[in-house]
Amino acid sequence: MFIIDLILRNAAATLSVQKKTAADAEAAYQQIVAAMQTTDRRLLELTCDKDPGKKISVMAADIAAVQIAEKSSTATSSGRPPGFFALAE
Repeated sequence: MFIIDLILRNAAATLSVQKKTAADAEAAYQQIVAAMQTTDRRLLELTCDKDPGKKISVMAADIAAVQIAEKSSTATSSGRPPGFFALAE
């Protein structure tokens, strides 16, 4: 499994979806990066392979960062690999 994490501008929560294959994860990552590079306020919808009922819709202009990582046994207790960190204000 591969986890794709999204950080939104002015939001403390991390949004995540999981993809089964590296190719699917890379395609979703590239889709997100392409949407971030556009200047229009386009809605981006992502689905999760682990939980098919899980869908995330987010305005592409609101995405601040995206991360892709392979889920492994070294993941934290929350099931997410280390990567993004919380900024204290």
